[in-house]
This record gives sequence, C-alpha cells and structure tokens, in this order.
Amino acid sequence: MLLDDRLLVDELLVGLPGRRPAGPLSTTSYWYYRACRASVAGGAGHLSGPFAALPLGQRAEAIHRLLALPDHIELPDPRRLVPVMADLARRHDRLNLLNLEAVAAASIADATVWLSSAAAGGVLPAVLESEGIRWREVRLPA
Repeated sequence: MLLDDRLLVDELLVGLPGRRPAGPLSTTSYWYYRACRASVAGGAGHLSGPFAALPLGQRAEAIHRLLALPDHIELPDPRRLVPVMADLARRHDRLNLLNLEAVAAASIADATVWLSSAAAGGVLPAVLESEGIRWREVRLPA
C-alpha cells in the first residue's frame, strides 16, 4: 500500500488501525518531503494542521518520528523508479513530478494507492485508473 503525504502523517501520529490491510506500507520521496516540510514549517494547513493541534511536547516527538521515518514504511528505489517516471511522462505530459513519482512507485510495487480526500479530488485518480493501478480514498476523522 502506498500512502499519500496526509495519510503518512496520520499513520505516524495516530496510526491507521482498522483501515490498514496486512502488508508493507510505503510512500514516495516527494510525499515524505512534503510531510516533513509541513511538520517543521508549521501552520495549520492540510499537512501541518495535525502537528499544530498537538501539545508542544507531543509535537516535538511526532516531528522526530516523521523525520526518522520508521523502517516499516518503505521508500522506492530511485534506480528503478526514475526510468518508469520518464516513460509515464511520455503518456501523461501534463503530470507534475510528485504525481509521476506516485504513479511510478505504485506501478513498480503493484501497490494500491491510498489517497486522502484532498488528493482523491485531484488529477491523480484518473491517471492511476488509466494505468490500471488500484486506488482508494481514505477519509480521515474530522
């Protein structure tokens, strides 16, 4: 299963129990970067809001957990990923780098992509479907 940046944050803060099937978890380098940037930069946005809602001591611990990505969350190997991204860019020339990486990573790992509601409303689902990649919207509690 490939987690988008928002679901990665949720997994590391409170976990995705009851929603996660057995099997490995992964994310992409860009989704991981966006989650780390949001945790460190602060604010109350889609990615940083969950950190801002924590008491200060818990926030520091949560940021540390994110910055030291646990071994149970895999990242794709760029040597395998980049050629697939380049090939995908020929078919989807308007797709940005973040989405190219997500589609390529899911393709290589034969993974189902779990998207938060915000990401599920973007361009990625249609591209995943056109590439025959499974995806699922995961709604987070309000």
